[in-house]
Amino acid sequence: MRVFVAGGSGAIGRRLVPQLVSRGHEVTATTTSAGKVALLERLGAEGVVMDGRDPASVSRAVAAARPDVIVNEMTALSAAHAGKPDLRRADRFFATTNELRSAGTDHLLAAAEATGVPHVVAQGHASMNGARQGGWVKTEDDPLEVIEGTRAITHLEDAVVRAGGAVLRYGGFYGPGANDDQVELVRRRLFPLVGGGTGYFSWIHLDDAASATVLAVEQRAQGVFNIVDDEPAPASEWLPYLAECAGARPPRRVPAWLARLLAGEMVVGMMTEGRGFSNAKAKRELGWVLRYPSWRLGFREELAPAVPRGPGLRKAPA
Repeated sequence: MRVFVAGGSGAIGRRLVPQLVSRGHEVTATTTSAGKVALLERLGAEGVVMDGRDPASVSRAVAAARPDVIVNEMTALSAAHAGKPDLRRADRFFATTNELRSAGTDHLLAAAEATGVPHVVAQGHASMNGARQGGWVKTEDDPLEVIEGTRAITHLEDAVVRAGGAVLRYGGFYGPGANDDQVELVRRRLFPLVGGGTGYFSWIHLDDAASATVLAVEQRAQGVFNIVDDEPAPASEWLPYLAECAGARPPRRVPAWLARLLAGEMVVGMMTEGRGFSNAKAKRELGWVLRYPSWRLGFREELAPAVPRGPGLRKAPA
């Protein structure tokens, strides 16, 4: 198929494009920077400069590519686009990403309709943002917690599903270039455990996220899918383990009241009340097989030079 990857030079795009190419697909991938066109070409795609917030730019790029499917991986979460992460001012940090998820999605869907593209796959989010009531692990049928960006994600999901497409709710990314800043904070002991660290989180390695996306493209999947690993876990488990794998001392502990003053309510909610997600639907309906079924294996493998080999995998929580 001819596959149009909007946001092809981002962390997930860089892993997705080569997988699509290796399976025989013809890929056009976009970037906002002319300096990254050569990178996309090295990955095997035709590189195109496109501004996802500009409907005319989107229309021209899609019309020229005439794809069979559009994959929307557009975000603006890198330091170059959003600056230093600051969850106390989450509205500012996520502003451009929220625009891409709302207006940008609308522009892509309009271009798809105008050009006759029959299928769209879009990036959603499912890391710690399940509704904070009931069980700690959520399915696609459970609502999302209302936090910064929820309105934009809900708009994206509604629009894409209504158009007969698929929304892939990726967990927290890790892997090459995905969470380097986070690991550096852990090494500097600037990423503390808040309260009891009881909030759950779901992770996904970039390569596994990309492989699920390929399956959604090839199977013309419809609906919402949680693209997360097999082991949603509380911060009290994954954060110390990440520190160990990064060769760092155990994270400091900060009471919730102090974290609320220093980092804001969003961080406290994530670390103490967050809900993770189940991947059962994606594995069942897409036939998805993970290379990294647990963050324990993935963290260890990605950061292997830092520490000696540690304990094996634990069974995922029910």
